[in-house]
Amino acid sequence: MDRILVGLKRAVDYNVRVRVKSDGSGVETDGVKMSINPFDEIALEEALRIKERGAASEVVVISIGPTDAQQQLRTGLAMGADRAILVESATAISPLDRARVFLELVEREQPGLVILGKQAIDDDNNQVGQMLAALWDRPQATFASKLTLDGETATVVREVDAGLETIEVDLPAVVTTDLRLNEPRYVKLPDIMKAKKKPLELIPLAELGIEPGPTLTETFFEPPAARKKGSMVKDVAELVSALKSKGLV
Repeated sequence: MDRILVGLKRAVDYNVRVRVKSDGSGVETDGVKMSINPFDEIALEEALRIKERGAASEVVVISIGPTDAQQQLRTGLAMGADRAILVESATAISPLDRARVFLELVEREQPGLVILGKQAIDDDNNQVGQMLAALWDRPQATFASKLTLDGETATVVREVDAGLETIEVDLPAVVTTDLRLNEPRYVKLPDIMKAKKKPLELIPLAELGIEPGPTLTETFFEPPAARKKGSMVKDVAELVSALKSKGLV
């Protein structure tokens, strides 16, 4: 396999306590730590392991978003990716438009495999991988917890509601990753320095000939209601009595 494409999305770091803006217009991002979407980081780790086993010659990371997303792409290069591509868009675009962008890059790069995170932790859409597979007219394997390549086929263990499902797909294909697929590597300082010299290509969204379609409009945000403080009980009898007083039993 010549090439693997991996999608990286810029998102609020999962360790950050998300705060809603005072006017309810969105989530506060000013001064907030931004990182690679965790599922995408898992996707990149899997691509790097495939390359290290000699099953691929190049890993290319792709992001769609503002200029600031270069930071996350540089992190991906520090992890071990060979090249990076940022499709610049000052405004958010829909999952379908994101899939159309990936299709344009797929047709240009001709990868043997595209690996994406199953969803982003900011919008939780879980749509881009499936849409890309449909537009590309290639097989898909979503929610992967194990990925094995054998020549022109891939065997994928999927996490589904009923447990685990094992499927085999022909390559090229789209795979989306679940949490248990791997544990991403730690980025070391020397690798961060090396990443600064690796190629990062900037492509304006308009250059790909894609006119963004309509997107969902969020009209108002509010934090979840504060939870009531719990209480301690001494024994089962007191627990049952407390539940009865609240009309729960």
